[in-house]
Amino acid sequence: MAVTAKKIQHKESQFEHLLQGQVKNEFTASQQYIAVAVWFDDSDLPQLASHFYKQALEERNHGMMIVQYLMDNGVKPHIPAIEQVRNDFSETRELVALALEQEREVTREIETLAKTARDEGNYIGEQFMQWFLKEQVEEVASMSTLLNVVDRSNGNLFDVETFLARESVGDEGADATAPKAAGGAL
Repeated sequence: MAVTAKKIQHKESQFEHLLQGQVKNEFTASQQYIAVAVWFDDSDLPQLASHFYKQALEERNHGMMIVQYLMDNGVKPHIPAIEQVRNDFSETRELVALALEQEREVTREIETLAKTARDEGNYIGEQFMQWFLKEQVEEVASMSTLLNVVDRSNGNLFDVETFLARESVGDEGADATAPKAAGGAL
């Protein structure tokens, strides 16, 4: 009698379940940043537009890092539909404040993921989340700085454009410690 190997069914942990949801969150954030960038682009503010186009790619890459992590750990990733994003804005401060709040929300999500991995004794998952925690400190700080600059500009958006051209806020270049993104980072 031939013995056939049974495929072991993987039961998704709470951490893995939350990671699947985070893919959706990252892709939604990416699309929201595209909407913000397009608003700035349409308003002839190329530095602000460029900044948010780059942010959109960064969020997309974060989602793809999670997808790669799931695949590397034998969990089938689910590529979700995203939430509706906001497209109607009236002024620059509103867009940057939305971006800052979005980064604060992502920080809370990443903290929950790290805590869940720790609570489940998933040391590999906890280690994976460390990079994202560090990244969120930088993301919140750069959006806070940008909002401060917008506030201090007193409506002179050319000052904000000049600041972004001079300082490259949030653009520290490639991070060699970043997790690999499925398909490669863009």
